[in-house]
Amino acid sequence: MLRPWNIELHLDERSGKAIYLQIADAIIKDIHWGRLKGGEALPGSRQLAQLLQVNRNTVVEALHVLLIEGWLVSKERKGTFVADQLPRFKKIKSPGRVRATQERRVTGYSIYFDDGHPNGKIAPIAELARSYRQVFHQKAKWQMMSYGNVYGDPAFRAEIAQMLNHQRRMQVAEDHICVTRGSQMAMYLIAQCLLSAGDHVMIENPGYKPAWQAWEHAGATLLPVRVDEEGLLIEDVLAHLRSHKKVKAIYTTPHRQYPTTVTLSLQRRLELIRLSNEYGFVIIEDDYDNEFHFGYRPVHPLSAFPELKHFIYVGTLSKVVAPALRIGYLATKDAALIEKIGTLRKIIDVQGDTIMEQAVLQLIRDGTIKRHIRKAFQYYRSKRDFTASLLSEYLKNKARYPVPEGGLAFWILPHKKINWMQVSKQLRSKGIGITTPDSFSYDEPVNGIRLGYGALSEEQLKDGIKALAAFL
Repeated sequence: MLRPWNIELHLDERSGKAIYLQIADAIIKDIHWGRLKGGEALPGSRQLAQLLQVNRNTVVEALHVLLIEGWLVSKERKGTFVADQLPRFKKIKSPGRVRATQERRVTGYSIYFDDGHPNGKIAPIAELARSYRQVFHQKAKWQMMSYGNVYGDPAFRAEIAQMLNHQRRMQVAEDHICVTRGSQMAMYLIAQCLLSAGDHVMIENPGYKPAWQAWEHAGATLLPVRVDEEGLLIEDVLAHLRSHKKVKAIYTTPHRQYPTTVTLSLQRRLELIRLSNEYGFVIIEDDYDNEFHFGYRPVHPLSAFPELKHFIYVGTLSKVVAPALRIGYLATKDAALIEKIGTLRKIIDVQGDTIMEQAVLQLIRDGTIKRHIRKAFQYYRSKRDFTASLLSEYLKNKARYPVPEGGLAFWILPHKKINWMQVSKQLRSKGIGITTPDSFSYDEPVNGIRLGYGALSEEQLKDGIKALAAFL
């Protein structure tokens, strides 16, 4: 039975702090002062909303924050309880002292410009939870609890293949697909099954370092390829091919280059495909945000060109459904490679989350995913336009900032050379975080930064960009 717990909380609309954060801070304060002890139950969200006279969704959001941070735990069919093992917190000098915001507790910053994360608040969480529960009722228990296919649920893979063929003009089948726990797992599997010590992998510079680490961990040597306004430079690719005998692959983000957001031009796409066929290297294509394209004409993957012989395509549903949902996939027509990937996958992770795959499959089939993408498209396009107006207002004479036709981030290139480590330090003192150029540079750090806007409110974007402008 849940204890009838009353909370005294003064909600001050002029404080500037969201109500759900005020609720979260009040609960943390009661835990700190011992009014709530480890293992004690909280009332349900409906009852708590009535006690506080606020919308139930506000209470749900506050509880979600506390669950993520480790202050509370959820027990199926029992309710929400104070965690027995609490996170560390600083001593509060007085009961009336207000704690930092959720963002500052989680990341150390009140505003953090990530590299392009989606906003989890608009994710179809309720629909996903409903679908997950329905899967349990539809399937026999013994089927759900048995081992599944090492490549992922067959029906789910067939749906992914159909999506790639219909929407991205690829020509793949269910047997060409392996579902993974996020795109990074796909990178690891590819690296271990494709590469050997002494191989060379060409990478875009600047580029995505977590993928670089996967290639290096497999014993490969990285060969940087410069990037300009049309994407990677073919002249650098050609120079590496002529200088090194064992160039096994190139890792590229042609749809929207990470981190610069530029799209690889058609002429360079065709030339890269020709070189791949001529020299026999594999094109590893990371299409990490294909769904968020705001232009009039969609850009199809390199892997959609029928003349391309050697490709591995990597995608993810994490940005589409929810950041915490770790569902990625890879596609290749190399039968021997996909078999090796399945063998390794069975060693490190016997199978994926079959139940979650079934739940997401249901959302795809009933149209929920399609409706969510449509909603997210409008939301992020509006947010992009708002961010562009702020950059025009505060950075117009200080930097270049091409407005991307998609994705969830801007690429900022100051007119002058900037000491980004110093700027980062100055911004940190104001509670603002940025990703410094060393995070995506191969050798000498580039002069630009990637500014994610998807997960921030308009107020945070304005305050953060205004502060950034002051230090440029």
